[in-house]
Amino acid sequence: MRLRTAITGLTAAALTAAGLTLSAGAQEITVATTAIVEHPALDAARDGVRDELAAAGYVEGKNLRFLYESAQGNPATAAQIARKFVGEAPDVIVPISTPSAQAVVSATDDIPVVFTAVTDPVGAKLVGDPMMPGGNVTGMSDLSPIGKHLDLIKQISPDAKIVGVPFNPGEANSVTLLELIKKEAPARGLTIVEAPATKSSEVLGAAQSLVGKADVIYVPTDNTIVSAFEAVVKVGVDNKVPVYAGDTDSVPRGAIAAVGFNYYDIGRQTGKMVVRILKGEAPGTIPVEGVEITELYVNPAMAAKMGVTIPDSVIAKAKEVVQ
Repeated sequence: MRLRTAITGLTAAALTAAGLTLSAGAQEITVATTAIVEHPALDAARDGVRDELAAAGYVEGKNLRFLYESAQGNPATAAQIARKFVGEAPDVIVPISTPSAQAVVSATDDIPVVFTAVTDPVGAKLVGDPMMPGGNVTGMSDLSPIGKHLDLIKQISPDAKIVGVPFNPGEANSVTLLELIKKEAPARGLTIVEAPATKSSEVLGAAQSLVGKADVIYVPTDNTIVSAFEAVVKVGVDNKVPVYAGDTDSVPRGAIAAVGFNYYDIGRQTGKMVVRILKGEAPGTIPVEGVEITELYVNPAMAAKMGVTIPDSVIAKAKEVVQ
């Protein structure tokens, strides 16, 4: 359902073209969100979007329909969800993760799209110019600070020489991150060993394949691997191989440490972009935004189970120490 106004059937873009703007509380608007899979980071981003909309006056049950569907890790399902949402003609679609964003952007060239939790929007062919996206698309990049991640590994596991990286070669964001990891690793005396997994059920096997080959395991912000993160943690505990993560939401799930973003805050930042569009701005004129603030989370108990001790100097810098 779209805006319930006297001008039934006009889209938000049409209202903007007519020189009108949307105001919270005046009409019912629809924001459709979708993610490639459900895991804490992506769920937090979704919740952040919804809460930011509420803070701006767009409240579920009053003047907002907030739709959400997960593709459960299946790209074909992501495409089906994208087509379904386009058919329902919401005011804005918010795809969370690179695969979902690619599916949505491929499905519409007129409904405003604000992607989030996308590593490389240019490489994923979502936008050509991040500063002036053009068309109906803008959003947020969560490109990981890979250098900081590898530095953290060296601080906690100084003797590590080989880093095992489980990843899904079918996720464009993961391929980008793997290339960055390979680029940054040599300067820190590290070698990378890959462990591909194309679906969640393959993650355990991918992690097990690194035993005896890698000194530590690093899980990037790969949606497939993160969705089955506990399988990687099990391998780490059983074989005394430290597991590091690219997102802080994975630390309470068993990673020993991570320097990353708060995905709820990313969702709030994304929500602000959505509000700008609802109030009349064209998405193509809004630059793609990044996240500059990082946080350190540590989990000393899991570190001990994996055979390492986190230095006090590192713990002292942590925003959160998971007990």
